[in-house]
Amino acid sequence: MPGDDRILRDQLLEFLRGGSAHIDFKSAVKDFPPELYGKGMPYSAWQLLEHLRIALHDILDFCVNPKYTALDWPRDYWPEAAAPQSAEAWKVSVRGIEEDMAELEKLAGDPNSNLYAQIPWGNGQTLLREILLVGDHNSYHLGQLVMLKKQLTA
Repeated sequence: MPGDDRILRDQLLEFLRGGSAHIDFKSAVKDFPPELYGKGMPYSAWQLLEHLRIALHDILDFCVNPKYTALDWPRDYWPEAAAPQSAEAWKVSVRGIEEDMAELEKLAGDPNSNLYAQIPWGNGQTLLREILLVGDHNSYHLGQLVMLKKQLTA
């Protein structure tokens, strides 16, 4: 009964978008000083941002692509460079996250997408599990990004 899960889907969308118990993505990256993109330990702001983008894209790809190929953990999930090559690279990464989040939100909100069916090319994962994984992963690393910004601008 697809219509019966509207409350769940709305709450999943709220979780993905942030703003309840954790910061939303736009607020976390808003006005992040470009001179601080490559600063921080053990990860720089750039590395955290790119890790968010890479992991989100990988999870979305896993959810929708029958020809999905897993990335190599942890090598493929973390950029080596501490800083982006340019301020534009930061903006491109931000846009990539926003675009992939919009796609994941479409899946989460679509009453025709089965939240509970196992993803055929996975090992028992469901769309619901992957949505929760993204929300949890994003909130963790966005918290790190916000804390890093506070520390570096103090």
